[in-house]
Amino acid sequence: MPGWWRADAGAGMIETVFAVAFILYLALQIEDKFAVPSPLSLIVLSFLLHRFFPEVTGFTPDARRFAILVLTLLPVLLISDSLELRVDALKQNAWSLFYLAVVTVVLSVLAGVLVKDFLFGGYHLGTAATILLFAMVLATDPVSVVSVFSRFEIPHRLKILAEGESLFNDATALIVFVYVGLHLLGGGRLTPGYLVEITLAVGLGSVLVGLVGGLIGLALLKTTENRIAEMMVLIATGYGAFVLAEHFYVLVNLLGGHSHLHLSGILACIVATVTVNHWMCREVGFEERRISAERQALIEASVRETVSRGLIGSLLDALRTTVEERARHLRTKEDIQLLGLVANTILFVAMAEIVQLEALIRYWREILVMFLATTVIRALMMAKFVWLSRRSRHLAPVASHWWGVLTFAGIKGGLSIVMLSLIPDDFPFLELFRAVVIGVVLASTFLYSLILLAVIGRHAATFRRELAAEAKEPSVAG
Repeated sequence: MPGWWRADAGAGMIETVFAVAFILYLALQIEDKFAVPSPLSLIVLSFLLHRFFPEVTGFTPDARRFAILVLTLLPVLLISDSLELRVDALKQNAWSLFYLAVVTVVLSVLAGVLVKDFLFGGYHLGTAATILLFAMVLATDPVSVVSVFSRFEIPHRLKILAEGESLFNDATALIVFVYVGLHLLGGGRLTPGYLVEITLAVGLGSVLVGLVGGLIGLALLKTTENRIAEMMVLIATGYGAFVLAEHFYVLVNLLGGHSHLHLSGILACIVATVTVNHWMCREVGFEERRISAERQALIEASVRETVSRGLIGSLLDALRTTVEERARHLRTKEDIQLLGLVANTILFVAMAEIVQLEALIRYWREILVMFLATTVIRALMMAKFVWLSRRSRHLAPVASHWWGVLTFAGIKGGLSIVMLSLIPDDFPFLELFRAVVIGVVLASTFLYSLILLAVIGRHAATFRRELAAEAKEPSVAG
């Protein structure tokens, strides 16, 4: 055996790569054969892998390392999911998404502060601690939502609302966690001026950084027709916007300013990816309209029997270019979605390593209380949204049977555990929070996914009819 080979290094990593590939294969097979969402299978398979082959895993020896891993992989997950968002659909549902992803999160945190003594009276949690806890368990996981939705035919608007909320909700939850919860925990004061300043600076600043990153990505895309290079541009655009937003204060200080302001990498990454994807789709749409115009000209010329070889050649060239470009864009999206699946598998394997069953058992009552409380609060918030949507001219009406889907699309994910790593080590409730957050993440992944499957299955026929009706409305089906 060559001298550079080490059983505890090279062989171990090879076994880990094999394990990740194999359990992802099994999860996808289970999803195809039994319609079980891949995140459910991945969690079970990851725990079995860690239980029987602990030497194969080794991504994260502790929660802090897990948080670093999540932050490393988070942009590719955001990029993968953001490619499903269309600008026209976002515009049509802008106020609804704002309510779901911003207003609902803020109201849910306030509700948590109001009932904290009823839920955790024995712990005497302060306002800051309560805000931190609820912000962590309100952050949703778009990967799980997309995985469930991919198994069914559901109305386009419902899909936009649920998937868009799960993406933008993360940015809101993280902003509340850092700029309200940690700010209060560190002795800061909440004033109307501070809240307005932070909201505008972080929100608008993150969107601006995302737009700039997206425009840079567009400029790079125009330099290549290579599919692999195009994929690298998309990934670099998303990661670049994420990094620039998270380290915005460094840029300000280099330019002579004095700032400690962190923007939202999540929001910047989403905006940058949506910007690039919008241009890609727009280019394909432009070519399709050009073909349609030339086809009409060909039909008119054939009627007059004046068809020219130049006109036919021009139409064929445009058709070939458009087909090739569309195929390239679709394959690029599929490749990035594959990267997202691999990243998600690595996260589940890593999560299995940091879960301490003893802590989950010790705090099972607190986990159950938090899971039920957040479920009830989310159900009430979604019911209020459905009610308001029928009475507000700013919100598009939402069918009452969509309520269940919107409620149980609130599956939690790895971002919650990233927030855990940001809490100071001397925080007195850190052990409790770790157990509760991880327990709620696991419980919601299993129970919400199963309930979501049942709710969608129950209304499958209605959803198909609604989807067919949307297909007749191009502005909606977009």
